[in-house]
Amino acid sequence: MTNEEKVKYWVGLSDRDLNTAEWLIKGGHNLYAGFMCHQAVEKIFKGYFVKMKADTPPLTHDLTGLAQKTDIYDLMSDQQKDFIEDLNPLNIEARYPDYKNKIAQTMTKNVTQKILTKTKELLQWTKQKI
Repeated sequence: MTNEEKVKYWVGLSDRDLNTAEWLIKGGHNLYAGFMCHQAVEKIFKGYFVKMKADTPPLTHDLTGLAQKTDIYDLMSDQQKDFIEDLNPLNIEARYPDYKNKIAQTMTKNVTQKILTKTKELLQWTKQKI
């Protein structure tokens, strides 16, 4: 698989996860929609990593750490950095029961819709960099 094919692979996964998040919101599954937004950002960052480093992306779910491993973090606005910091816990908290109930209470449809909107903006911005 060429490097360009690997980048397309990651971007395709990101797009799929974004579509899944949209579907989950429509079904009222806000916590899992937030989780899929995290996944979409993680995968677009991994695609960017492959594009810039021509190497396999690290096995991490930490969005900030992943962004810092390339120059994309330095290109991000403070708002984008704050957003990925806010999004980061959804990866763990959506998976583990102790955290799930606590965060599920905060994930209203309105909150989740805002997360989806910011995710779309960040994905589009990152695609332009790729």
